[in-house]
Amino acid sequence: MEKATLGGGCFWCIEAVFADLEGVRTAISGYTGGRKSNPTYQEVCSGTSGHVEVVQVEFDSEKVSFAEILRVFFYVHDPTTLNRQGNDIGSQYRSVIFFENEAQRTVAETIVAEVQAYWDEPIVTKIEAATPFFKAEDYHQDYFKLHGREPYCQFVVAPKVAKFRKAYADRLKQ
Repeated sequence: MEKATLGGGCFWCIEAVFADLEGVRTAISGYTGGRKSNPTYQEVCSGTSGHVEVVQVEFDSEKVSFAEILRVFFYVHDPTTLNRQGNDIGSQYRSVIFFENEAQRTVAETIVAEVQAYWDEPIVTKIEAATPFFKAEDYHQDYFKLHGREPYCQFVVAPKVAKFRKAYADRLKQ
């Protein structure tokens, strides 16, 4: 098993996508990249903690590669907007890949260069060394699965999940 820790806007969106991908064992919403141990959602949302809303994906690299994980990541969020995804604005929503080792860093750099061809604007996604990961509060876990009818989920999360499911229909968990 390998880990990928990714920030691409609201963690509910990223978690919902990766929870459906074949080869992914877990997708856990949490926080990383900041200055405080065990931050709360309120502290992260304040934008002053330095943390990012992320999803830590544990995956079987024999079933899905780190490169494929990153291609999905870039497919479901806009990596050209600095510190925002849609109406979610602030450094806690920045686009970032936290690499676990030098091999992941190299793959991340390669995939960023590869997917740049699909975007008119420059990709602003940062590639940073992994820092301690803090699991988000329980009510954030499996949020879309449990609260998919809420307005935010219907207008923000659901379209990303639908886009992913259509494009990756052959890679969904059975």
